[in-house]
Amino acid sequence: MNEFYQPASDFLVRVANGEVPLTGTEFAEHNLRLLIGYMGDADTSNRDWATLLLAGLDVDTAEVREALLKATQDQDASVRAEALLGLAERDAVLALPLVERELEGSECGSGTFQAAHAIASPLLLDGLRKWAGQGSSDWIDLEINDAISACEAARVENT
Repeated sequence: MNEFYQPASDFLVRVANGEVPLTGTEFAEHNLRLLIGYMGDADTSNRDWATLLLAGLDVDTAEVREALLKATQDQDASVRAEALLGLAERDAVLALPLVERELEGSECGSGTFQAAHAIASPLLLDGLRKWAGQGSSDWIDLEINDAISACEAARVENT
């Protein structure tokens, strides 16, 4: 993503800028439901940003987990990756098989590698090693290597 990448939706831009409350009041809860609704939008930038924003939100409800879980099936790798990261930060056990599946695919967003790092399971090593040196930029290769290191450290701790 380049630094000018923004969602098509003005609502999502306002959420990203911290101008729209998402928790604490009935109005904010309505906004949260709108945010979740954008995760199914026809525009990829809206789905990507809505998933990113929800994943980063410090809210862990059944509705949030369900929305993130559904987004792991999105056609866009970046959307799936954001959802995986959000799930990994909430429930590593739930996210583990989903990250494993994603690593076996032909396209992974950077959030997938961040999710693998957060989970830090040796079960992810084979899938991560497949991606080593295959990132589209140096910073993604660094994320892949960091995830491999975290998973290897977990293997050592478990022996």
